[in-house]
Amino acid sequence: MLGYDAARWHAVLNDLPAALLFVAVLFDIAAAATKRESLMWAGIWTLWAGVIGGWAAVVAGKLASSSIDHGEAIHELMEKHENMALLTMGLFTVVLVWRLFRRFQMPAQELAFTRVLSVVGLIGLVWTGILGGRLVFEHAAGIPNQTLQAELQNRAAGHAHEAGEAHDSADAHTHPPGTPPHAH
Repeated sequence: MLGYDAARWHAVLNDLPAALLFVAVLFDIAAAATKRESLMWAGIWTLWAGVIGGWAAVVAGKLASSSIDHGEAIHELMEKHENMALLTMGLFTVVLVWRLFRRFQMPAQELAFTRVLSVVGLIGLVWTGILGGRLVFEHAAGIPNQTLQAELQNRAAGHAHEAGEAHDSADAHTHPPGTPPHAH
């Protein structure tokens, strides 16, 4: 759809829900600390948006997992990533439904428990992101085999720098064919 495959849609849909869920927890903690109702409502609306977007990212990730080239190492890491995403989204969904069902009329202990669940969800969110980062940055998950092979050949060819330009072997790269010689 729109020239994007499932893996790219998963990448597009990841960041905003993660940020919204993080901010929802911050709003909730700030509401508890300041007793400001406006912060509580900001947290609820942000939680709503984060949960909806988070489930969209989970669905896109599930579609991506069955459509990308991968071996056993990626497969195992994908399963861990998926399980953490499901657990994390489950926690945030429970918090949202619980608060909506109780219509925000919870005793202090119950409200504190939902806040603890939110913080646990936030930890799960971070771990899910770490696992996703490992998939992409350590295993090149989502990069088609043909593209990855071409990139490895491109990197192996090295890169000539212009006079006076430093060359760091950790930064070895080449420009795509057709790039003007002085375009950097």
